[in-house]
Amino acid sequence: MKAKIYGIVCVFALTIPLLHAQYYTRAAGISAPTENAVNANGDILRDESGRVAQVPAKKDHHGNAQGNQYDLAVDGAFDGQTIVVLQLYHEDRFNFEMPKAALKEKGFSVYRYINNPPTADQLKKDLEKACQLWVISDMNTKLDNEHLAVIKDFFEAGKGVYIWGDNSPYYADANRLAACLINDQGMKGNVIGDKEVGLQESLHSPGLRPNHLITTGLEHVYEGITIATLSDNQQLTPLIYGSAG
Repeated sequence: MKAKIYGIVCVFALTIPLLHAQYYTRAAGISAPTENAVNANGDILRDESGRVAQVPAKKDHHGNAQGNQYDLAVDGAFDGQTIVVLQLYHEDRFNFEMPKAALKEKGFSVYRYINNPPTADQLKKDLEKACQLWVISDMNTKLDNEHLAVIKDFFEAGKGVYIWGDNSPYYADANRLAACLINDQGMKGNVIGDKEVGLQESLHSPGLRPNHLITTGLEHVYEGITIATLSDNQQLTPLIYGSAG
């Protein structure tokens, strides 16, 4: 069975707000974007046919295109939008500051609960002001049936739900929520990874699915030390396969 992963953690079901074309960068849907070739004086170079010559975009230390201009959405595209995060798993080094800062660049504000969720009634009120919900699972279930019902209504209204789980046993609520929303069998096990994967060479080979909107500007991703596996599900599109195959 292939180990289907999404970065360090697994994302089960997600929807993203549809963007109008003006909110996409020019690199949207391109994993290895290019930029205009220039000479030492900064003059644009052209090929023999007169077209502007292209060279690979400058890379960061991970080997991915460097600069926000190579993200999917332009900075500020989501101004006024809110993401509710249920961070059910927590440790001191996982303070959410880095993702919060990245989301802020795109215009998102973040409202986060740590360790335990609010009541179902409070969650419903919070989600009325949100476009997305992120659930980061712990090893024990913390969402009750009333929470699941609220989240299902939110999801079926066309809003985004990101379900995050890590290796066994840190997918307790991830599996319950996936079963509730899309009738998925869930995650299981620990597969050893600890490698950097590149772009896929074929549909089911290890690596990132190339030229997908979500893999815009990405050619390399560290897969994480241990990885939970997802079963095949026709409702899901795997974005990355682990190195274990």
